[in-house]
Amino acid sequence: MSDFELESWLRTRRAEIDALFAARLAIVPPAEDPGRLVEAMRYSLLAPGKRLRPLLVLAAAEAVGREPDEPLLLAAAAVELVHCYSLIHDDLPAMDDDDVRRGQPTNHKVFGEATAILAGDALLTLAFAWLAEAGAATLAATGDPLVAKRHLRAVAALAKGAGMSGMVRGQARDLGEPPPESLQAVERLAAEKTGALFRAALEVGSILADAGPAQEEAMIRFGESYGVAFQHADDLVDEDHVTTQNEARQRLHVLTQTALDALSLFNGRAEPLRALARRLVDG
Repeated sequence: MSDFELESWLRTRRAEIDALFAARLAIVPPAEDPGRLVEAMRYSLLAPGKRLRPLLVLAAAEAVGREPDEPLLLAAAAVELVHCYSLIHDDLPAMDDDDVRRGQPTNHKVFGEATAILAGDALLTLAFAWLAEAGAATLAATGDPLVAKRHLRAVAALAKGAGMSGMVRGQARDLGEPPPESLQAVERLAAEKTGALFRAALEVGSILADAGPAQEEAMIRFGESYGVAFQHADDLVDEDHVTTQNEARQRLHVLTQTALDALSLFNGRAEPLRALARRLVDG
């Protein structure tokens, strides 16, 4: 049994990510913040959250062998920007019409629908600016011409996970189709709406750590299995999809084991990922 302390690792990495957000999205005087745009961005981004997606970026990179330097933290934070934008937009009356998010009124309840839409748009576009900046900083520090290629691949992975074949596709399916009734339909929705961005986080982390093809493929398998397992665990807590709950419990265990098996290529540096996967089953 590993003596790895997940909570200590989580506290350290979350603090690094939160410090980056606070520094880079500093308070802007009202006169320089038309429409309270930056205030609205800060409101949702700095709300208490798990920071799971950037943590997965860092854990994947760590498993491959890269330490969390400033450019890597910036790239990880970019994935959280995408997640945060999606929450703001999902909460809108035209989408899920939610009033509360992370224990506080949703963005549009505080700033209005128009500003909430713009805040989400700004966070999404800022994510790709940060990924590009991370690439430029790494290139300047290393002089490695392959850095640019790796960061372009990371941009593509994040765009795919977030866009029309990933998270946005899942949201469109959720809005445009009846609620899923079979386990297969539940998992298809989970793979798109939730799992695609988890997969992207693992891809970004492994690509930027210069993973080999086998390592990168293993991270993709982990991300795909972990993403659907995570959604099963979340649905069971919330008592969603009641008719498939018994099957979901069984699948949660199977998918978690599949995720753990995908990490067999890696040594003890992958323990943060292993611990995060085990937590889904252990509660």
